[in-house]
Amino acid sequence: MHLSITLVKRKVIMQITRQAEYATRAILYLAQVGKDQRVATHQVARAQKIPPSFLAKIISQLSIAGLLNTSRGAHGGISLAREPEQITVLEVVEAIDGRIQLNACIEHSGILEENYPLQLVWQDAQNKLVTTLKDTNFAQLVVKDSAI
Repeated sequence: MHLSITLVKRKVIMQITRQAEYATRAILYLAQVGKDQRVATHQVARAQKIPPSFLAKIISQLSIAGLLNTSRGAHGGISLAREPEQITVLEVVEAIDGRIQLNACIEHSGILEENYPLQLVWQDAQNKLVTTLKDTNFAQLVVKDSAI
């Protein structure tokens, strides 16, 4: 028996999940319409081009995280649970994807040799990413979007 192995060159990208991307788009849309405006889920899905069934799961997670209010019925829909300036991009991403961690060595320094030189690089990169996401709220993004 002859076994052939073909190596395929893959493009590997470090990125948030599609679900977290959709969640940030949904929150931004709700921030644009206003905190006290209740919006039908299908309206958010259509406006942001998010599959409705996927959005339902995202809404559930964002509601559990305290970022959205949901209500059922003829006058139901979703709305922000807090003012847009009180919701950060980090909160939304972590509500969907969990805590951001670029590399296992950041959390568990004992995984590799004790003075692993890249550990500080990964820690610094993660800290900068987390700080940027934490320092960016949805009121800022609404202002940027309206200026474009």
